[in-house]
Amino acid sequence: MKVALVSEWLDGWRGGAETSTSQFVDHLLAMGVELHVFTRSRPSPTPQMHVHTVSGASMSRTRQSVTFAHRVDRMIRENSFDIVHAISPCLSADIYQPRGGTIAETIERNIALRNHATTRSIKRYLNHFNFKQRFNLAMERKLLGSETGPIVVAISDYVVDQLKRHYELPDRRIRLVFNGVNPDQTPVEDRARARQAIRSDYGIGDDQLLVLLVAHNFRLKGVHRWMETLAQMVQNGASDIRSLVVGKGDSARWHRLAARLHLGDVLRFTGPSERVTHFLHASDVLVHPTYYDPCSRVVLEAIMSELPVITTKWDGAGEAIEHGECGFLLQEPVNRDELAGYINTLRTRSIRESMSAKCESRWEQISMSRHTRELAKVYEELLARK
Repeated sequence: MKVALVSEWLDGWRGGAETSTSQFVDHLLAMGVELHVFTRSRPSPTPQMHVHTVSGASMSRTRQSVTFAHRVDRMIRENSFDIVHAISPCLSADIYQPRGGTIAETIERNIALRNHATTRSIKRYLNHFNFKQRFNLAMERKLLGSETGPIVVAISDYVVDQLKRHYELPDRRIRLVFNGVNPDQTPVEDRARARQAIRSDYGIGDDQLLVLLVAHNFRLKGVHRWMETLAQMVQNGASDIRSLVVGKGDSARWHRLAARLHLGDVLRFTGPSERVTHFLHASDVLVHPTYYDPCSRVVLEAIMSELPVITTKWDGAGEAIEHGECGFLLQEPVNRDELAGYINTLRTRSIRESMSAKCESRWEQISMSRHTRELAKVYEELLARK
């Protein structure tokens, strides 16, 4: 089978969608697929993977993305492939898999995180001047608004809902293939060493509850809501809690917020790290109070690492959580009392251990190998039609 995969970026440091795509590529190659990757990144080619690095040459980053989309579409039309699988929008696609969810929902949720009606209206107005967003939305409408567009692979029921709500996409064009991550195969002794090392680096005692938050877009992922909740808990006497925030959203602005909330001794920003798995092993709880996530990788990775999680109903990864089993689901990311209540519950070690033990029952549902097998079945379905 000769497959063209279109993904503007494959660099894991850019975010969860790129990491997921990179892992999916590895599993697809292991199945013996002849893969042609069209990207602006520069992954190392292999005998089975042909890399077509497509320049988005332009003065602006927005124009670079637009140029990439046009050039890839032309290159694919000039060649012959059994399947064209687009993760970045491509009009030649047989399969479109928006790993970041729909552009329409992304816009709405970014507006929703504003506190007041006035600031939401201003944000909505300013979106008209965002050329890249307008281009991506126009491409999405072409792919999803026509009667004869590609099969759309949704990585969660939440994304299925978006496709129906924003585009009235019929069931015949949707395939649900829940997101996946690679298993955590770290030996027990290495997990213990990582726990000790991370806690030692940041001055956290083994008897203190370490709450981890991993994000790049701090505002969208609710970092400020967690900080407000943590400050409220500390004021109420919860002296045993510490928190680390891992990600590239770290800036002076967030340090000023931490100072205003008197969190200097309680919360630390680590900056971006390639040791996210080590931080998971060092922690007792992962909190992810996101305003929008089609299916968060870090939540799935936490479950793979047997770490209890707290996320919101605006995260498709929450579909892998039975509330109260291996984690909790927040009805709203802005509800500090609800979030504090779940953290207080998890301060009890026996409850955390019980929830950790229940994570294993979710591993097959969230594995990347299962995700790849199900996508391969969609490939076979389309080949049979052709």
